[in-house]
Amino acid sequence: MQTEPRKLSSISIFFPFYNEEANIERVAVSAMQIAPTIASRFEIILVNDGSRDATGDIADRLAKTHAEIRAVHNRPNQGYGGAVRRGFEASQMDWVFFSDGDGQFDLAELPKLIRVLEDSDMAVGFRMDRADSMLRKLNAFCWGTLVRSLFKMRIRDIDCAFKLIPRRLLDDITLESDGAMISTELLAKATYRGLSIGEVGVHHYPRTAGEQTGANLRVILKAFRELFKLHALIRRTTNTREQDHKTARRPAPASSSSAQRPSFTQV
Repeated sequence: MQTEPRKLSSISIFFPFYNEEANIERVAVSAMQIAPTIASRFEIILVNDGSRDATGDIADRLAKTHAEIRAVHNRPNQGYGGAVRRGFEASQMDWVFFSDGDGQFDLAELPKLIRVLEDSDMAVGFRMDRADSMLRKLNAFCWGTLVRSLFKMRIRDIDCAFKLIPRRLLDDITLESDGAMISTELLAKATYRGLSIGEVGVHHYPRTAGEQTGANLRVILKAFRELFKLHALIRRTTNTREQDHKTARRPAPASSSSAQRPSFTQV
């Protein structure tokens, strides 16, 4: 029998939304229900990423009704990565959790991530049975295989939008991706800084309202450009640090004159 996980000191929970008028209130209410059971203090941030429907209006209404909810707006649309970065920037608590705004995850599984923190610095979910089309599953498999190869990561589900991150990591890194690369960039930079990343399986449910976005050629090509740019940056930085470390360990050569003189302690 599993024991209840410890409560976190504080948590920011945020969701990026783009044209999710049919889902935003349900997702926000679910977050309001789980948050007080897992943290002593909490805030919920609704990131409206330039939606063209009533998503922004609903977010503002929820923020006026509930003191724990804040609504922030990207105008114009900044893409998935831009919406996630906005959520990180708006978050003020010790821990930050984010998930997608389409309601395909069960937030009641958030305590699973907290249990993982007993042995890890941060926690991420992996979808046990991904409720997406076969094409999306194939794309995810190919993308994940490439990312794991490039960055030497053993994360099973790179883009699973069920992540719990310490504030100190976000304060230490700069995220730049605007699109689908944001999770890869986050995990790669966390790995590069030596953080241990724990994983746990979570359920993934079919979308019940709204339309999926993101799986178009322009978005995919942009993700590949950002991927290889990030890989080059991390490899260059890693090589520089290794060279600095070797230089620091190398003893300074002794000159012939200093070797012949006795050393004195100045008093």
